[in-house]
Amino acid sequence: MDRPDRPLLPRVVVPELPPGVSGDQLDPAIKRELRSLAKATAETVAGQLVAAGTLLESDPAAALAHARAARRVASRVASVREAAGLAAYAAGEYAEALSELRAHRRMTGASHQLPVMADCERALGRPAKALSLLDEAPVAELPAAARAELLLVRSGAHRDLGEAQQALAVLEVGELDSPTIKPWTIRLWYGYAEALIAVGRQAEAQEWFAAVAAVDDGETDANERTGAAVDELPEMPDFETD
Repeated sequence: MDRPDRPLLPRVVVPELPPGVSGDQLDPAIKRELRSLAKATAETVAGQLVAAGTLLESDPAAALAHARAARRVASRVASVREAAGLAAYAAGEYAEALSELRAHRRMTGASHQLPVMADCERALGRPAKALSLLDEAPVAELPAAARAELLLVRSGAHRDLGEAQQALAVLEVGELDSPTIKPWTIRLWYGYAEALIAVGRQAEAQEWFAAVAAVDDGETDANERTGAAVDELPEMPDFETD
């Protein structure tokens, strides 16, 4: 007796990988998560995740396309949901980012993406929800970069609510005076300058914008905010970098 024909599953179309990108470049810890998948599927997902990470800053829309492709075939892998959330956040798709990062948190219990989730709430016009979400963060357990981001998002949410003094107080932390420039230092200084403006302390804000302009590589508009050319800025002390 003939077996009835079984419908074929539609082939998942994934974006072509950029030149030089390979799934072999994926973080080993994430590779281990992909072991639950069939080998061919795991290889496809690995390549898409590497592409998403590679393009995250230079082409967020393309990064999101790769991350969505990985999610379509591996939605039960926590790192895939995290990558999809971060790519959506970079591309300005805040509702999607929040949904994906919520899924990642449910799957892992991890809290390190709470600042990004809270910033999504801000972007969606819900600053009070952002603050409530940040209250759940175990601040002492967060990596330094995530803690700095949390402070910036909390300050911004207070500004959204018209609470300028609270916004400033949030950023008055020891990290402002660190002699070592970290990847997040410039953002913290810039946020502090904006908080100073919100409470009317313009002259101090200019000093902080000048400090940012003296050490950043054009990532911010701090030079324009100082109202001076780079060579006219006050001389800044030497900082260690790492």
